[in-house]
Amino acid sequence: MMESIASMAMGMSAASFATNYSMAVTKKMMDTQELAGQELLNMLPDIPAGPAKGQFIDVYA
Repeated sequence: MMESIASMAMGMSAASFATNYSMAVTKKMMDTQELAGQELLNMLPDIPAGPAKGQFIDVYA
C-alpha cells in the first residue's frame, strides 16, 4: 500500500514537471514569434497615403 502511494506521488510529480516544462517552452516560443512579427513589421516600408488613396474602387475595370 505504501509503495503504491509513493509511486503515485512520484508519477504526479513527474506529470506536474512535464506540464510546467511544456508551458515554459510554449511561452518562449510565443515570445520568439512575437519578436519575429515585430521585426517583419519594422521591415515594411512607410508609404505615405495620398488624399484620394483607398477611397474609390473601380468596379468596371
